[in-house]
Amino acid sequence: MIKKNKNFGVVFWITGLSGSGKTTLAKKIYNYVKKKFGPTIVLSGDDLRNIFLLKGYSKKDRLKISMKYSKFCKIITKQNINIIFATIGMFDELREINKKQFKNYCEIYIKSNIKKIEKFEKKKIYKTNTRDIWGKDLRPELPKNPHIIIKNNFKKNINNLAIELKNKISDMNKK
Repeated sequence: MIKKNKNFGVVFWITGLSGSGKTTLAKKIYNYVKKKFGPTIVLSGDDLRNIFLLKGYSKKDRLKISMKYSKFCKIITKQNINIIFATIGMFDELREINKKQFKNYCEIYIKSNIKKIEKFEKKKIYKTNTRDIWGKDLRPELPKNPHIIIKNNFKKNINNLAIELKNKISDMNKK
């Protein structure tokens, strides 16, 4: 259950490989989350990388940047604003910190096969970059106990996946 502490916003932390559909799904559930939980913003790791000119793609750099994302989300939720945050964030350490520090936290894992992501050409990064890529040369620490798992094998329409995600959030909120 998403225990909504009335003094804090909810963090919907959407994680998965690049090209799995995180940001698209984040945008698709925005109106639903806003209606059910109140004031909400949607951001992605790519947004924050661009806004704050965050550089570095090594595993060490990525962990450092991901920790900054988590701190940023905390500032937002302390103002009783929900955040739907789409990021790769493939670190067990990061997810454990999130679970401890956020009063209201929902971890959502978009599970996709990297070969299918490449096949459907979801991200050019897999063709243009040859190093520091999750699932290729960087071994991801996949979520072990996310609150919600959405399997994206690219056979379902993204709108159907968004409905599935909304239903799972709703089910979680009923428990």
